[in-house]
Amino acid sequence: MKETIEKTFKSGDTEEWLDVVWTRPIGYWWARFFNYFNIHPNTVTMLSMVIGVASAYFFCFGSYRMAGTEGLIMNVVGVLLLAWANFYDSADGQLARMTGKKTQLGRILDGAAGDVWFFFLYHALFIRFYQYHDAEFEWLGIENNEQNSLIANSIFYVSIWVSGLFFHARQCGLSDYYRQIHLFFLKGKAGSELDSSIQQKNLYEETPWKGNVIYKLFLLTYINYTRGQERQTPQFQQLKQVLKEKYGASENIPQTFRDEFRQLSLPMMKWANILTFNTRAITFYVACLTDLPWLYLVMEFTVFTGLYLYMRHSHETFCKKLIGKL
Repeated sequence: MKETIEKTFKSGDTEEWLDVVWTRPIGYWWARFFNYFNIHPNTVTMLSMVIGVASAYFFCFGSYRMAGTEGLIMNVVGVLLLAWANFYDSADGQLARMTGKKTQLGRILDGAAGDVWFFFLYHALFIRFYQYHDAEFEWLGIENNEQNSLIANSIFYVSIWVSGLFFHARQCGLSDYYRQIHLFFLKGKAGSELDSSIQQKNLYEETPWKGNVIYKLFLLTYINYTRGQERQTPQFQQLKQVLKEKYGASENIPQTFRDEFRQLSLPMMKWANILTFNTRAITFYVACLTDLPWLYLVMEFTVFTGLYLYMRHSHETFCKKLIGKL
């Protein structure tokens, strides 16, 4: 059974420990369930979005200050729903690899699922803070009045948007990109989903609007997503261009170079995994279960951002060294 499950992994290099022992095994059984009923992986992805969004409602009203025991129940339900959504998010990729039902739309939807969850989860944090933040004033020794309340809510709301649109989006986008780059050098073009903005733009222009409205809109969003990844990785973009000029097709890149890149890239995978879902979700759970919604933002602005900057610097540095060798 273990070997069967491992066949649905992307690779041993890029799988996170918690996913291997927890998420993937459960996701595998869900994938088998959906395969039995001939349900498409894209449908599973959409279900994961719905369940993940639903979890935000329970986190909104999970404060113990107003709800007491009911608040604990709301938090637990929220945790269970978000975990369930993550199982489905794992199952869709496993199902696609199991059945060969891989599509470009599926790739885009899978990448967007987590962003959709956290868009609503961030708003849940704000609503929760707005409703139940009075105790924070007492803890900080600040008088709880209308003016201070307005200032605190405004600061928290701006922080939520900065965290979600700038920090979170960049961290997750770059982490996903580094994993796809690693898979490209490990397994080749067929074993990765390393997309470029130029390829996606060409696909967008070649796809007719008739009968493809939703797909075109997703492609338009994905073009901007891939452009963002490329803007953050100038040294890798240069390395990719040098490899193309020297070897032509990606299949001609020597195995010795692939092995060297893999060894340099492998340490980055643990940071990429931390910045995607599991660690981020656990931090979110702790912030809600301890009834300190601002705790998540503190982690976002300090620990997660620090790891992101270190990962990016390290990856760009070894790419620059490889360019020098070539």
